[in-house]
Amino acid sequence: MASQLPSLAASAGLCLLSVLAAALLAVTLYILAVVASFAVFCAREFARRDQDRDRPPLVGTVFRQLNNFHRLFDEHVNYALAHPTSRLVYPGHSEFYTADPVIIEHVLKTSSSKYSKGIFNYSVMKDLFGDGIFAADGDKWRHQRKLASHEFSTKVLREFSSVVFRTNARKLADKISSAATSGTIINMQELLMKTTMDSIFKVGFGFELNTLSGTDESSIQFSDAFDEANSLVYHRYVDLFWKLKRYFNIGSEAKLKRNIQIIDDFVMKLIHQKREQMNGQDNDGKMAEEDDVLPNGYRVIKGDGMNYMIYAMGRMTYLWGEDAEDFRPERWLVNGVFQQESPYKFVSFNAGPRICLGKEFAYRQMKIVAATLIHFFRFKLADESKDATYKTMFTLHMDKGLHLHAYRRST
Repeated sequence: MASQLPSLAASAGLCLLSVLAAALLAVTLYILAVVASFAVFCAREFARRDQDRDRPPLVGTVFRQLNNFHRLFDEHVNYALAHPTSRLVYPGHSEFYTADPVIIEHVLKTSSSKYSKGIFNYSVMKDLFGDGIFAADGDKWRHQRKLASHEFSTKVLREFSSVVFRTNARKLADKISSAATSGTIINMQELLMKTTMDSIFKVGFGFELNTLSGTDESSIQFSDAFDEANSLVYHRYVDLFWKLKRYFNIGSEAKLKRNIQIIDDFVMKLIHQKREQMNGQDNDGKMAEEDDVLPNGYRVIKGDGMNYMIYAMGRMTYLWGEDAEDFRPERWLVNGVFQQESPYKFVSFNAGPRICLGKEFAYRQMKIVAATLIHFFRFKLADESKDATYKTMFTLHMDKGLHLHAYRRST
């Protein structure tokens, strides 16, 4: 038996090498197939771009976005400056990018039935957002929208949310007051995100998340995991091989999987807690679903993606005037009275049937928090020479945060 061990080990080694070789061959063939298919599609699209006058200008491929992912929204500004509506080639389809409010209204309202999240967006977002209202379509979306709309419209929830916002604004003020006393630099972005997360969980689930207090380690891990997952999922839009990386659980997909597990564990724990409590009681991307023609005459082919560039739109002089890039809040005031812009021009909360149900809650929280902080404190940048840059993700964050000195106002 002992004399057979070397030959058995050799056989096992050969078997393992064969499996690895087969796997490597399969991966190589998959990559070659993806690249070849994409190359053929690109060649066809670029060859036809001069003939297809009824299609938006073709400004590049997904690789242009991958190469500039760290400054993706500035890339969108370049697209919008060159053409209000343009397109890029993705594997198997084109993605439209527009800063034209007329087209946005067409897609989100006038012909909204022709546009859905689509299988491309759903596959990218599913791991993080599941079948929830942000990723769902059709009857599933309508059912969730109806339930959520009823809850958000109740007077009780509006009044309760105002109490929660004031409570968390006070907690935030206490936190900043301590930092002002000790001369500690604060990361305002982090504090505001934690305040918002605490408010959402209290209003939406009746659960005290307490990320702002920093006393609950699991809540902090959840918050950090969600932010990182947000960024990693968004990167899938420019990563041709994310599905392959997910299959082999490597690179960014391995990191995403770990973060999703933290999120799932935390949320399932919360659900179980809420069920136990209840038992103890007495009681902004789209995809074309069919061919279409946009208001500017451009032809849309079934399967085309449709994206409106919110960041870029806020910087377009043809929308806001020559001072578009200046911080001038009074542009929304006429004789001292606030004038609401078209939601298809200012699309931060989406528009049409899928407009954000939490829009008014977000405005209310912003007003309460801003009024509280400005009343009690003055703020100064910790490093006034540092330029603000963003982190590319679904919900736009400042990269590395917003670091400030806080000073109490004299009474």
